[in-house]
Amino acid sequence: MSPCPCSPNCVSTDADDIDHNIPGFECVVAPTDAWRAAHAAVVALPRTTVVTDAPEYLHAECRSAFFGFVDDLEMHLRAKQNLIAVRSASRLGRSDFGVNKKRIEELRQSLRAQGVIR
Repeated sequence: MSPCPCSPNCVSTDADDIDHNIPGFECVVAPTDAWRAAHAAVVALPRTTVVTDAPEYLHAECRSAFFGFVDDLEMHLRAKQNLIAVRSASRLGRSDFGVNKKRIEELRQSLRAQGVIR
């Protein structure tokens, strides 16, 4: 996954600093089953288009409702770690008013409700 820029409008499982780091999705079912559920949850997001769909990697573009700004959402299945790593980042500007973190947390809540992640 791409690293986060210095600006505060990005969150990533792979980020080392507290401002950008967000925990990945810890699988409680077979990682491939959790991946299928995560993939379906991303596809169901409004104004979202999947750009890259590989067996263990997904990149989607999420457009804002008002101005059509594009955010990049990435997920990487790390089956040996029972983890789906995540990243969400704005392409433009510095502040995202917490939209990227909120997107990841809403996905986390949805997947928890399905019983596929912790």
